[in-house]
Amino acid sequence: MMVMFFMELTYKKPISVVEAALPLHNQYLDRNYKLGNFIFSGRKDPHNGGVILANVADLKDLENIYHEDPFFRQGIADYKILNFTPTKMNDVFAQIPLR
Repeated sequence: MMVMFFMELTYKKPISVVEAALPLHNQYLDRNYKLGNFIFSGRKDPHNGGVILANVADLKDLENIYHEDPFFRQGIADYKILNFTPTKMNDVFAQIPLR
């Protein structure tokens, strides 16, 4: 059975601190997209955090990955993890090899 993870980030620092760390956070995102760990990400509306859909083997792998995020390391955001088992998906997502 395959499991995927949504990460919900909620900022706990002012937006000026978030924006200052954004270049490093974007490098972190880019690295994980290249590794196939992330499927999509984006900011929440209202802009008080963001979401990431992760395609990793298990929760331990996910923890190791998000502990590298500058937002985590600098205490900028709290992380809420939701794991789920995909049972149906759009054909576009069906091409993604689930881990």
